[in-house]
Amino acid sequence: MSGVTAYDWQAPPCDRSHRNSPSVAPLTVFCDFDGPIVDVSKRYYTTYKLALADTRSAYQAQGITLPIQQLEPQQFWEMKQDRVADEEIALRSGLQGEEFDVFIARVLEIVNQPLLLHLDKLQPGVRWALARLHSQGIRLVLVTLRCQEQATQILRNYGLTRLFSGIYGTYDDQAAYRNNVELKQQRLAQALTEQVCFPRQPQSAWMIGDTEADLLAAQAVSIPTVALTCGIRSYRYLQQFQPTHTCHDLLTAADYLLDMIKRES
Repeated sequence: MSGVTAYDWQAPPCDRSHRNSPSVAPLTVFCDFDGPIVDVSKRYYTTYKLALADTRSAYQAQGITLPIQQLEPQQFWEMKQDRVADEEIALRSGLQGEEFDVFIARVLEIVNQPLLLHLDKLQPGVRWALARLHSQGIRLVLVTLRCQEQATQILRNYGLTRLFSGIYGTYDDQAAYRNNVELKQQRLAQALTEQVCFPRQPQSAWMIGDTEADLLAAQAVSIPTVALTCGIRSYRYLQQFQPTHTCHDLLTAADYLLDMIKRES
């Protein structure tokens, strides 16, 4: 089951009486959560290590010793950023055949456990980036495949919910890890319909994200994109999806968008 929930703290609908006011930026920025806002690299690597250890233990209980070779953190993350499949990561870690199934099932079982979710941390500069965009009248909308309750609670913990006009997430614990492109397109299309104040103006909305799901979803609804390389996809991998612009992190993306607004005003 998946969906979107309206929150009491959500900002009021667009006030179109300010359409011609130069002080109001006719811009809505849709932003992904995992990657642009939250660094999930430590959680994903810890999940990998635990799943590998649990797979080893499961076979040891049967009297089988697996030739496991655990990847180093940087090697693992570079493979994730190049979208190397979990099966290939398992293979390079010494697993084969049915051992893949045991490993991957364990990854999916534990990746969203509360004991691992606490490993997620805000990316550097996120508070300042969001505050700068918000202070310039830009409408911020979160569109994520993360479980909506999780994303909302994390933003609330950091005091950031007040900066967002809406949060669009899922009730599927596995959607974010699997990076479901079709579901991301559905979420963004709904958010675009409900949140954009000036839908007929060129570049009235942008999408900031770090995966192919973000870029493809934005392209499906014809809005420009900023791809970030601080998340789970590398610069090289992201370029094949032809983002409008590429930045390292949310802070440099905010600078880019604000400079663009300044040039066009």
